[in-house]
Amino acid sequence: MKKTFPIILAFAVIFLFFIQSVGTLVESIYILDLMNLNLDTRVLGLLFFFAPVLLIPFFKKFRPQLIWITFALLFLSRGLLPYLDTANRMLASGIATAAVISLFLLMLSAQPRATRHLHFGLWASAGLALAVGLSVLLRTVYFGLDYSLNPAGGWSGILLGLLLGAVLTQLKSGAAPQEERKPAGVTTAILGIFLVLTLVYFAFSAPSVISRWTGVNYTLIVLAVSLLASAWVLLALLRPRILRNIDRRLLLAANLVFTLCLTVTILVHGVPFPPTSSSPAVTVAGPQWWLAIPLALMLLLFPVLFLDLDLFFEHVRQSAPSPRQVVPGLLLGCLVLILLVFANIFSNVWGYIQPVSLFFRGKFWLAYFLPAGGISLLAWLAGKARFADDGEPAGRFSWGWAVLLVGFCLGTLAGALPVKHAQVQSLGRTSITVMTFNIQSANDASAQKSFERQLAVIRKVSPDIVAMQETDTARISLNNNDYVRFYAGSLGYYSYYGPSTVAGTFGTAILSRFPLLNTRSVYTYSDTDEIAVAEAQIDVDGLPITIYDVHPDGSDLAKMTFVKALLQRAQAKPYAIALGDYNLPDTTPEYRVLDGVFINAWTSVYPTKVSPAGVDMSGADRIDHIFVSHSLGVRNPVYLLPPASGSDHPVHWTEILLTVPK
Repeated sequence: MKKTFPIILAFAVIFLFFIQSVGTLVESIYILDLMNLNLDTRVLGLLFFFAPVLLIPFFKKFRPQLIWITFALLFLSRGLLPYLDTANRMLASGIATAAVISLFLLMLSAQPRATRHLHFGLWASAGLALAVGLSVLLRTVYFGLDYSLNPAGGWSGILLGLLLGAVLTQLKSGAAPQEERKPAGVTTAILGIFLVLTLVYFAFSAPSVISRWTGVNYTLIVLAVSLLASAWVLLALLRPRILRNIDRRLLLAANLVFTLCLTVTILVHGVPFPPTSSSPAVTVAGPQWWLAIPLALMLLLFPVLFLDLDLFFEHVRQSAPSPRQVVPGLLLGCLVLILLVFANIFSNVWGYIQPVSLFFRGKFWLAYFLPAGGISLLAWLAGKARFADDGEPAGRFSWGWAVLLVGFCLGTLAGALPVKHAQVQSLGRTSITVMTFNIQSANDASAQKSFERQLAVIRKVSPDIVAMQETDTARISLNNNDYVRFYAGSLGYYSYYGPSTVAGTFGTAILSRFPLLNTRSVYTYSDTDEIAVAEAQIDVDGLPITIYDVHPDGSDLAKMTFVKALLQRAQAKPYAIALGDYNLPDTTPEYRVLDGVFINAWTSVYPTKVSPAGVDMSGADRIDHIFVSHSLGVRNPVYLLPPASGSDHPVHWTEILLTVPK
């Protein structure tokens, strides 16, 4: 363990900080641009990816000094991330991204002190596997958010930075090549490294992302990723020859099958949206068992990414390129990563960044197929020059590594287990409290993270049902943060995430103190945003109450199509509550159609649209509504306006009477 620990831990922290810094940079730019739904100069923050090129001329002469300079920049910027506002977080994460890429390049020639023999590629791959396990742990213990990137756990990021500094003292930087050569394939190998890191960042460092694609059990997915990552670390340490002697054709087959299973996993959970306004709505309930087959194969095969990283790293390492010869691969790798980020995000906001974004509608799979397929091709090309096994004997079993990895897995298991749900009495209830809350991806009107303030609002009101909109945050645009899981876990509520992130909607989720039954998502015709209603049933005192969480948008035709589909489903239910961000003021024809069938909670109690407390909701900004069927009553409706709501929308709640007062 003494020989391997410094290099593996150094790469683990560097890879983890890479994922966290890049994720925070992309998230910060997205949040700031989310306010105007348009690209602006903030997108230039992506230029931080290319900043390491400026240091390349100094790599040869000042390599040891640069290692500590870039470490200092990384330590300071990464340590500050949890405590900054969004604009400053964008700046700090950009500096951290540039610093961690620079440090990563400087580490290409590093090795532990007092050793000459080095399985560099395998140890780097073990570092990535350890980074994946650590990232999964940090996210599971904080209900789907990275604990170290939030104020509550900011200390852990600082601690990891100190550990990185400590292990760097145990490494020697190595010397840069003294003469120019023409190493073959270095550019493609560096591109391959970036593609591997991209896939890990997009999905496997945050298994909640995969769970939200598929609706498959979160605990099982988390454990699969954590155990397989830990197993790779042990295998790389104890049986390096097995991994070094894998046949090139077998590696190609594993990569191709992994690419196929990854793509199919996404495709089978896609939704064939109604093509016209006259097309019937599409209803999607829970996943069928056979849909989990490609998912299971994908998870079993995902460690092939570690083997690919070993191959690419070893190719770069033994080719010994000069700093100048690294530049093409660095530029190409960063450019491809940025393009894949745009492809991923455009599949969700295809209606706003026209005309280029229109191509990406319904092509969420493309941002995953391209890097996985590219890795397959590049690994095949790099495998032609694969380096032979150098005869290093199998490692000895280390209790230190065993304790570390078992601790990671047990901590991950503890965090991934279902939370204990709050106990609530159903029998004898005469009323329930329901709330609609557009959380704006857990940001307020000033583009600042506000999930803790939003959680405090929910706790204070203590509603039985919370219908949330703009909750599709388990994607790279919001740094893979699963806020639905965070709120549900923190409150002890049952939850239904609603439409899958694969579908490209802005998310409608239902949280409940009662068990949620017959959950399903209903998709209607859309022409700007994909429209989906989350539907669930609760039983209260023997009454089957159906909850509809809505968030339509787009043209008047799309909204009217949604209204008709909602009424068609709800009118057949004896007790229905349809609430959410309707994007419909009460002056629109679509609103009037709804109001002619349902009871509006606010106007039924306050016909003047102004409450006794002076809350005036008579303007066009009242688009968050609670509608109930005539078999239910309404009492004490409330709007809590921004900024107190912690969102750019008001929070709206009311008490629902289970029997209509006579």
